[in-house]
Amino acid sequence: MIAIFKREFKSYFISMTGYVFLAVMLVFAGIYTMAINLLQLSPSFEYVLSNMTIVLMIVVPILTMRTLAEERRSRTDQLLYALPMKLSSVVMGKYLAAVAVYGLCCGIFCLYPLVLSLFGEVYMLGAYSAIFGFFLLGSALIAICVFLSSLTESQSISAVLGVAVLLAIYLLSSLVELLPATALGSLLCFLALIAALTAIVYVLTKNLIICGVTLVICAAPTLITYFVNSTLFEGLFPKLVEYIAVFDRFYSFADGIFDLTAIVYFISIAVFFVFLTVQAMEKRRWS
Repeated sequence: MIAIFKREFKSYFISMTGYVFLAVMLVFAGIYTMAINLLQLSPSFEYVLSNMTIVLMIVVPILTMRTLAEERRSRTDQLLYALPMKLSSVVMGKYLAAVAVYGLCCGIFCLYPLVLSLFGEVYMLGAYSAIFGFFLLGSALIAICVFLSSLTESQSISAVLGVAVLLAIYLLSSLVELLPATALGSLLCFLALIAALTAIVYVLTKNLIICGVTLVICAAPTLITYFVNSTLFEGLFPKLVEYIAVFDRFYSFADGIFDLTAIVYFISIAVFFVFLTVQAMEKRRWS
């Protein structure tokens, strides 16, 4: 895994991807810092990071678009399967390399509160708590985009797909008000979600039996619960969407709250999508 990590980390700066990523992040951080902290005389660096979340939707897919898509396009993924190591180690090496580049950017952000403190009083605990939350948020988004990169051999498709998915995740909290709060509406939304999950399982396995079992296991309890006590579904789906909104979890850090549940949530998201990436590669290895 260490060898894969070193190779991938170096490749980011050989291909200029790492430099472009850092440059874009630092340029926008500088713009927001000037607009919020210097022009508006705000002592809160947290507000800069809150505005930077929208930038992540663009730069993270660009950072990860070649992670596995390029391996498939150039057919070098066959070499990865022949390496004397588990595919989980390969995926973790690539994922951690992208996180390391992102962590380098967050490390530079740690200098911003120190510089701002030269011009006035800065709440350091809140600033560094927000930087830590920003790092966890980015690590979770990187895991999602690495998984998307494993589904295609085109870097451009991987980037566009990543932007689309992250945009949808970003807009989740705004879409909550548009979701039906009735019991029947929540049931239909859950069934649509189960159908999407079944489709993902089929893409990963190409096995109709596994897809059927997944559909039955997920749909049957949902339908039984609805017919037994439909009142449980009233407003349930909007509450679930609001609870799993990834970006909203970061805003607690931006508000100066060190949220342990958010830390567990971000780590769980990263582990889950790294696991999906490994399964996608395992499926391709034996297909």
